[in-house]
Amino acid sequence: MTGARKQSGRREEHAADPVRRSGRSAASAVQSVDRAVSVLEILARNGEAGVTEIADALEVHKSTAFRLLGVLENRGLVAQAKDRGKYYLGAGVLRLAGAAAVRLDISQEGVPVCRKLADELGETVNIAVLDDDAAVNIMQARGTASVTAQNWLGRRTPLHATSSGKVFLAHMPPSSREAVLGGPLHRFTERTITGASVLRGELETVIPQGYAATLEELELGLAAVAAPVRSHDGEVIGAISVSGPVYRLTPDRLPELGRRTAAAAAELSRRMGYGF
Repeated sequence: MTGARKQSGRREEHAADPVRRSGRSAASAVQSVDRAVSVLEILARNGEAGVTEIADALEVHKSTAFRLLGVLENRGLVAQAKDRGKYYLGAGVLRLAGAAAVRLDISQEGVPVCRKLADELGETVNIAVLDDDAAVNIMQARGTASVTAQNWLGRRTPLHATSSGKVFLAHMPPSSREAVLGGPLHRFTERTITGASVLRGELETVIPQGYAATLEELELGLAAVAAPVRSHDGEVIGAISVSGPVYRLTPDRLPELGRRTAAAAAELSRRMGYGF
């Protein structure tokens, strides 16, 4: 190849470089956005986390995690507790989230309450919120006896076959509740309540006793109890549940677990401003 042709080839290669650089830059930007969103999800789930924890969760170097946190902190999306070196969701998230603000608040405030309850009972504790026609778990704490428990985070679960779902149904306006009871109630196990009149009768006991219970209604071998969490104005905005295998959560033990779960839900309600 002559010098002129080589020169021409180099010019063509350089001309193509901006395109390749642009492609690499776009891919890098997308990856950074994905990681930043992951950081927010980690903090929403755990309440708070340090740089090392976040770096390990993202499988990146600590310096990368620190840069991500710096950008998010500058935008007000995260804040740092200087005395502990931990990061948590900032006020900027509330501005962006709007209607999701309540979920983030209940998740953050619920962390110590759920961890304490999980430690005391040794079982899995979840916080769920109502999402249209389903209950969605947004925070989870595991006790010593539930090391191999299933991860329920983010799962949409049916209202009629879960303890949290029954809490929401019991506290719904009658018209909304009847809309659910009037639809198909899918059977998951032989214990699932699929008759509207039977379920309606059970829901009438939830408010007086302060909790709802399920016994192998969603999955065989699984039992659970749940109690309502209220906002400052008394509205039911979530439910705390305790779940575990039926050989530990036996029918005669459910009332005790229900009362302790209701006490934890009352504590979280106070943290959310209820009763003041």
